[in-house]
Amino acid sequence: MFRLEKDSDGRVTNLQLSGRIQAEQIGCIRKAIDDGSARKLFDLSEVTLVDRAAIRFLIGCEDEGIELARCPLWVREWMLRERAEGE
Repeated sequence: MFRLEKDSDGRVTNLQLSGRIQAEQIGCIRKAIDDGSARKLFDLSEVTLVDRAAIRFLIGCEDEGIELARCPLWVREWMLRERAEGE
């Protein structure tokens, strides 16, 4: 199951992502961050599963300046491996 909670004050958009992040949820996440806020932050502390598409999406988000807060170590390690493979 996937859950997204959004909190925005117009300057900062904070998304709490929970559960499974898979390719099917990427569109929903993109829509939630497309609100014109200058700063965006994903809280990933409650993520339990991701697929390769989600890892690539998170890498792209981070490259665009989105902060990945409280990112589980296993997600961070997978992101590092994906980045290394892409070089």
